[in-house]
Amino acid sequence: MGLPRLPAILAGLILALLLIWFSQGTGLIHNDPDRNIWIPTELTMPLSVQVSHNDETIFFRYRWESDKPHVYHDMLRYEDGQWVRHGASIVGPDPDGTYEDRITMLVDDGRVPEFGRYGGYITVGSNMRFFTNMADKAEVAAHPHIGQLGTDEIQKHLPDTRQDVSDWRTVVSTDELREQREAGYFLDLWHWRAGRSNPIGASDDQVIAEHRFGDAGRGPFSTNWDAETKQPLFMIDPDKAGVDRLQWSDVTSGRVDFDSIYFISEEIAMPFDPDANWQNGDVIPRRLLREPGGSRGDVGVQGKGLWSQGIWDVTLSRALDTGNPLDDKQFKPQGIYDIAFAVHRDATGSRWHYVSHPFTLGLSREAEIQSHYFSGDEPTWREDGWFAVTLFYPGQVDWPQLLSKAHAGAPDIAEGKPVKPRHSEEQLAVYGVEMEFNQEIIRQWYLTLFAGLALILLAGMGLFRQFTPDAGDKS
Repeated sequence: MGLPRLPAILAGLILALLLIWFSQGTGLIHNDPDRNIWIPTELTMPLSVQVSHNDETIFFRYRWESDKPHVYHDMLRYEDGQWVRHGASIVGPDPDGTYEDRITMLVDDGRVPEFGRYGGYITVGSNMRFFTNMADKAEVAAHPHIGQLGTDEIQKHLPDTRQDVSDWRTVVSTDELREQREAGYFLDLWHWRAGRSNPIGASDDQVIAEHRFGDAGRGPFSTNWDAETKQPLFMIDPDKAGVDRLQWSDVTSGRVDFDSIYFISEEIAMPFDPDANWQNGDVIPRRLLREPGGSRGDVGVQGKGLWSQGIWDVTLSRALDTGNPLDDKQFKPQGIYDIAFAVHRDATGSRWHYVSHPFTLGLSREAEIQSHYFSGDEPTWREDGWFAVTLFYPGQVDWPQLLSKAHAGAPDIAEGKPVKPRHSEEQLAVYGVEMEFNQEIIRQWYLTLFAGLALILLAGMGLFRQFTPDAGDKS
């Protein structure tokens, strides 16, 4: 059988070119809420940090850019006789803007050594909440340990709290968890929220061990909802606040007057009155703010966090030694610590945040970030004292994946080589996005390889056919 004639070869070439076009020209990166995928427009963002301490207290000041101040979180809107919830955690940004801005910080004192090398990556286990392959909620709720924590989602946790790091189900024994905590195998989590804590000048103090917990004590908010009557438990007291309700148009406008009432707290609350002439568009916050207490109230806010001209400015403070060694990492003069940061903005929740590399913090000691000593009650911040941090979108990258053969850098992790000298924030952001579309990228690679080989083969056949005379040619 001879070679195909030129028209057939040309048709094959066109088909190969079309295959290359459709495998390369259509693009793969796109938002896909059904798979819990939403890629932010900007993959990196700047954060500025200053730290200072006196003999009793340490202060962290943060500044970051945000187009709008998202301070409303989890709202109840009155519509045709019913109270409708807005602001539950969803994939990507909340379309109504009812999800608060946040900043978080992880702190370690060296007793979680992987954290100083790889940062928050070590807290991302298998089948995490809002990952494409997130664990089945019913299975999580039925787990003999995780389910007993009152959750149906897999949240941040440390690797050694699992017998098999790639399987969230394999929680070590209760005795081992207790011994780990007593040995300091946990991360201290500072958590500032623009809606659920800042209006009352409070923050939140949490801990990451086999799960993400609040510290012992009372948190800065509770739920303002009666499940039986399907209405709020409390409303705003007009005698104390000057208003008894918010308006949906104000909530969604993107404008905030930090001196006005845009929240409900125990100090300005009264029992809900269902007969208070409620109108469509009236709003009551679904979170009731309250003064935190116990170990959970250790982290405070100096003044209040404020947004102005596109910049959030937030200062958190805490005692150097809280007296709660099972919940908090204690700071000591001349100590060296590992810290990492994360920011939620643009009305996003859950994993749609920006994170940082880990950095060393030194208290009057040389480190990447230095806490300067001051005397008196409040630090004097210097405009030239900011430490610049680049945050990046982490995508769907988990710790088991980084330890697996699928990750070319797994041998480096096994040798304890830190991530920061090896990968920039921009590289990690791109890698995180690529992992959200890993299967599609591999499939496209094979399509491109096949089309390219076909193109080379057909082009060669065409050239050979062109310069080879037909068998019947008598010339």
